[in-house]
Amino acid sequence: MQLEVKKYLYDIKQAADLLLRFSQGKTFADYSADPLLRSAIERQFEIVGEALNQLSKIDAGTAAGIHEYRHIIAFRNILIHGYAEIDHRLVWGMLEGKLPALRQQIINLLEKEPE
Repeated sequence: MQLEVKKYLYDIKQAADLLLRFSQGKTFADYSADPLLRSAIERQFEIVGEALNQLSKIDAGTAAGIHEYRHIIAFRNILIHGYAEIDHRLVWGMLEGKLPALRQQIINLLEKEPE
């Protein structure tokens, strides 16, 4: 596995870890009421999406092996370009519903090949 590919995978894992850390013990009500928390969570999702976007450009095969990677990139684009109309329930739903599986996929890819 190319070093650059591992870098993007590591960036995704690090952002996912931060997302879990930032949201630990929090509820949707906490997220909705706290602009700092929303900003932090949205930023880490932006990093996930951008790293996947860059990964897809240098190793389409690895990116294609990540479930719903195109949807994740599209979600990043919504956060960046549609910032004025972000559906907070959608963001929280991604955090609770999709992030754990994505994080595990990334861990599996990183562990698949030795350093």
